[in-house]
Amino acid sequence: MSRFSQTDPELTHRLSRRGMLGVAAGTTAAALLGAAAATATAAPGTTSAPGTGTSASDASSRGAGRGRPVLPPGRLGIQLYSLRDKVSTLGFAPVFAELEKYGYDEVEFAGYTQGSAGPITLAQLKRLARSHGLNPIGSHVGYYSNDPGAYTFAQNLTKVLDDAQALGLKHIGTASGPFRYGSTVDAWKRAAEEFNTYGAAAKARGMKFYQHNHSEEFSFATDNPRVRLYDVLLAETDPDLVYLEMDIFWAYSGQFRFSKRPDGSAAPFEPLDYVRKQPHRYPLFHVKDGVSDPTNQYGYDMVDVGDGDIDYKRFISAVTKLRGQRFAHHWQAEHDNPTESLTFARRSSQHLHSLREKC
Repeated sequence: MSRFSQTDPELTHRLSRRGMLGVAAGTTAAALLGAAAATATAAPGTTSAPGTGTSASDASSRGAGRGRPVLPPGRLGIQLYSLRDKVSTLGFAPVFAELEKYGYDEVEFAGYTQGSAGPITLAQLKRLARSHGLNPIGSHVGYYSNDPGAYTFAQNLTKVLDDAQALGLKHIGTASGPFRYGSTVDAWKRAAEEFNTYGAAAKARGMKFYQHNHSEEFSFATDNPRVRLYDVLLAETDPDLVYLEMDIFWAYSGQFRFSKRPDGSAAPFEPLDYVRKQPHRYPLFHVKDGVSDPTNQYGYDMVDVGDGDIDYKRFISAVTKLRGQRFAHHWQAEHDNPTESLTFARRSSQHLHSLREKC
């Protein structure tokens, strides 16, 4: 059965990020962490995805070998949206302590509050992360809102950048698609121009503005169904001002959904090719896994990293082997709705650290 609901879960996913770290009632930190340690790992699936050459049943053995680690040292992070349940009940401190034990190097924020654990200042949050060896690498913020006081780029750009600067972030971005004005070519050109504005403001403060994709970005313009909207975004944004965080799961979901135009004509694409063509535009990646499921409208059922069919040994190696690119990217593990979030974090780190290039 699909892990997604039947009522436009992708839209729900995008909207839910904006206020994700609210107050949540729960048990004590010790009880929750104890439960995490005792949680059994999920059984992997067995379905192969086109082009990967591997199945989820042998995911744990994909990294076997004695070659150089596929994952560059110091570049493994996690999107804290995946751990929102623990952050909102336990607070950042015990979560960061676990991530340190699991071998993470970086964190990407999706909110700066910690619910029932009490208030925390940005200065305290920055120090706390650094005290656990975690580099705050980026943050997701909403693109726009009808509320003039909303914490979004469109409504409160200065405040968003002030907070990012206080945390010492090098990247500040949005997980919202450029659909503010619709799905026509001109609508995306208009959104791209706003992204250029945010990028210029971020650059002036020594940061990079970025956009995180879902699968809908790979759909086609409603007024010109031969034009892929993602290509409009790339063409109309200044490469020196606007960067991309490829969510690899959603990119392959986009491949599943939009390799044909609305008229049925073929329009194949390979997500990795976008990176190969412009590697400098992709400083960040979301490492998210899925088991191929053609009955799911998105093409995959989301699973923990290493349990799915996305060949991360192949993908990460292809990027890091590009000239001058081994240390140019940051890899953030993520799962939108993990069965047990700390178990997901631990197993994902183990799998990604186990991947080895062939000798």
